[in-house]
Amino acid sequence: MIDFSAAQIAELTNGTLTAGTDPALRIDVAAIATDSRELAPGGMYVAKAGENADGHDFLAAAFAAGAVLALAERAVPADDAGTPFPAVIVADAVLAMGTLAAAVVSRIREHSALDVIGITGSAGKTTTKDLLQGILSQAGETVAPVGSYNGEVGVPLTVFRAVETTRYLIIEMGATKMGQISYLANIVHPDLGVVLGVGSAHAGEFGSIDNIATAKGELVAALAPSGRAVLNFDDGRVRAMAARSAAPITFFSSADAEAAPEAGAGSANRAAAGTVQARGVRTNADGHPEFDLSFPGTPGSFAVSSRLLGLHHVANLLAAAATAHALGVAPSAITDSLNSQGPVSRHRMERTDRSDGVTVINDAYNANPESMRAALRTLAELGGSGTRRTWAVLGEMLELGTDSVLEHDLVGRVAVRLNISRLLVVGAGARAMHVGAVMEGSWGDESMFVPDADAAEAVLRAELAPGDIVLFKSSNGAGLRFLGDRIALPTGEHPEQTTDNTPGERTAQP
Repeated sequence: MIDFSAAQIAELTNGTLTAGTDPALRIDVAAIATDSRELAPGGMYVAKAGENADGHDFLAAAFAAGAVLALAERAVPADDAGTPFPAVIVADAVLAMGTLAAAVVSRIREHSALDVIGITGSAGKTTTKDLLQGILSQAGETVAPVGSYNGEVGVPLTVFRAVETTRYLIIEMGATKMGQISYLANIVHPDLGVVLGVGSAHAGEFGSIDNIATAKGELVAALAPSGRAVLNFDDGRVRAMAARSAAPITFFSSADAEAAPEAGAGSANRAAAGTVQARGVRTNADGHPEFDLSFPGTPGSFAVSSRLLGLHHVANLLAAAATAHALGVAPSAITDSLNSQGPVSRHRMERTDRSDGVTVINDAYNANPESMRAALRTLAELGGSGTRRTWAVLGEMLELGTDSVLEHDLVGRVAVRLNISRLLVVGAGARAMHVGAVMEGSWGDESMFVPDADAAEAVLRAELAPGDIVLFKSSNGAGLRFLGDRIALPTGEHPEQTTDNTPGERTAQP
């Protein structure tokens, strides 16, 4: 357990204790929550302003649920007896969370060895995190984010789950603006920085894909010379980040050509450590990636047959392998773990085989043009050249800016080129997919546009047949993951709608 007194919390966060608050009151950081419904007795409630609600409105509920202290930005109400609730008043509750999280990391480093791994990229962060957690948990006590905790709120909440004996702390880092990853890195001071890829997610906010690369590269630039950068050699923008690193480099690659270990290592203090390489990359009949994995300095290769779905997971598998290798985990242990792990986080190529022979693939947690095309390729491969009818139920890709219509149009055209049997486009924001499919050469009812998920469900309930494979893919905000959950039930009963497993961030952080 890591705990701080109320007085220490106030000192660390430059806050002020409210009248009557016991300065000696101690708070276990694992009991800090931003949702009054998630509080455990004896915990601290963080009252922050969110996009849809103000946490200060739930202070009374938080204390009724067992909170003993609040971290708030303004005066707190009194209880029924007129006594103010105990609180630390700060200028910015979210920044105060970050300061407290930094103190937790420092406390652990003072106590024992700790490796902090930061992971960023336009896609694949959560899957890579899950894989790496599976590997490292066999080597030492490992803490990783719940779901996709990856922003100004999620990173501190992940840190608060660590204890003094934590050996590995895995942190996802998302960004929607410049400087955000630098801020997160300053909280946790990562020993290893992993960059998966640079795509067009958030292009509307950053202005260009090159700006996205600059933002993702903040993780590499934050590494100390004693750390290590783990970079995707196959992505030119990521490979170029080696020039921003004072730390040595480990690359990972699935390219046919041998990746040059020295690529991008332009100074004496930036020696590269070689490349973790996948060769013979393929998918089996069930759509699971397979390849031969080699490690620098280790003779021979190791056979990987993953339980994940889709060729695009090769980069995630390699990133986890390269990171674990950089941390000293034996190649055989890495490979054994990769071969044993299936999907962990929900709505990421999540496969359900219904009893009536329909296969549902729910990949609607997040979407950008790159991940859309990857999911469609996987669907086409599973269709087996027409042996099974394939359905792509696609919704809007958010935050693409001025390129939104073009990118949606191109996805519709890709669906036609891949010979997807049926394209069902859901929602006005995604309509350009349907238009693109029609312009590319779709005819009849191969492509259909419907205004909302209810209309899409009606089509699917009426027309899905045994042997069909149906893919659901959209950005989180489009909500198609809930439709996918419903269609996964052949009887038509509606499951309880799940909530996002991401905490209330100031901005969405896919």
